[in-house]
Amino acid sequence: MGRLRVAVVGTGFMGSVHSRSATVAGGEVVGVVGSTPAKGREAAHRWGAGQGFDSIEDALRAGVDVVHVCTPNVTHAEFCRTALTAGVAVVCEKPLATDPATARELTELAAERGLVTAVPFVYRYYASIRDARARLAQPGHRPPWLVHGSYLQDWLADSGASNWRVDPAAGGATRAFGDIGVHWCDLAEFVTGQRITRVNAGFGRSTDTRPSVDGTQVPVATEDGAVVLLQTDAGAVGSVVVSQASAGYKNALSLSLDGPDASYSFQQESPESLWIGGRDSNQVVMRDPSRPGAPVGRAAGLPSGHPQGYYESFADFVADTYAAIGGEEVPGLPTFADGLRAAQLSAAVVASAGSGAWVDVPQALRAA
Repeated sequence: MGRLRVAVVGTGFMGSVHSRSATVAGGEVVGVVGSTPAKGREAAHRWGAGQGFDSIEDALRAGVDVVHVCTPNVTHAEFCRTALTAGVAVVCEKPLATDPATARELTELAAERGLVTAVPFVYRYYASIRDARARLAQPGHRPPWLVHGSYLQDWLADSGASNWRVDPAAGGATRAFGDIGVHWCDLAEFVTGQRITRVNAGFGRSTDTRPSVDGTQVPVATEDGAVVLLQTDAGAVGSVVVSQASAGYKNALSLSLDGPDASYSFQQESPESLWIGGRDSNQVVMRDPSRPGAPVGRAAGLPSGHPQGYYESFADFVADTYAAIGGEEVPGLPTFADGLRAAQLSAAVVASAGSGAWVDVPQALRAA
């Protein structure tokens, strides 16, 4: 199979990440679709892509193998639907859709057409995460009964800061949880193999107004942070605290899994290590592909002492996606089924925050 021909829809930061990762993974970015033709051409020049397309239809007519959707949340479904209907594989930024019904429609459409899909839950690609998952899967290892952590950022800590995600008309009904909380939930479920079955959530805001595009102050309708209690299908309990307005925290995802045999702790800002707690002693295991029993896969190609960062993990995710398009079996690839899962979790969290009650989470098919 030759180089995959790639179109990127979206010209912002995530579009640049997808374009870079597509190139690193061996794809050819033949063009970019922007919100205007001029923006598409400018981004194509900036990223070294082939050209700026006027529309996704133009990109599809040019003949592409995969479309990367990196636009504001509420537009994801229309671009995904267009590409899937044309018989083209899709990588869609999360959320796959801002409601579960649409996410299910897209998941079923892709399945009907036999197309490879992916949603970039890229923190799965840290070797330390794969290490924890493998250890918990060992025969006889009793599962964690307590699952807890947080995902904290500060890019909206300033009350004068704003972004399209603040507006539910562009970002959907949930912001902090829907944007980053679903990452934490995906990791918790991926590592443990357990599924969150119930949630009890509360939302909060650090400020009641933020500036609009024209500079006027408008009410904030989405959450700056969330606190979510949870229960799993294996009887575990836990919690996650999510915030986009906590000063000093840049991208601080932490995941702790506490069990009777061992406890595990992962910190995204220090991803080269996995803390393992035991009743008699604790240890910090560093990422080292040469260590017996170390995780295999794309991350194993990077020698220890050469930090595996966000870009590397994203490129590994895209490389896995392209391998799947080429017909390979790729265990652990996050697909549209995982995007549907995130949409169901988000809807349950929003419903719980509105009612104050525990809300059951529908159980989608396991994709990983």
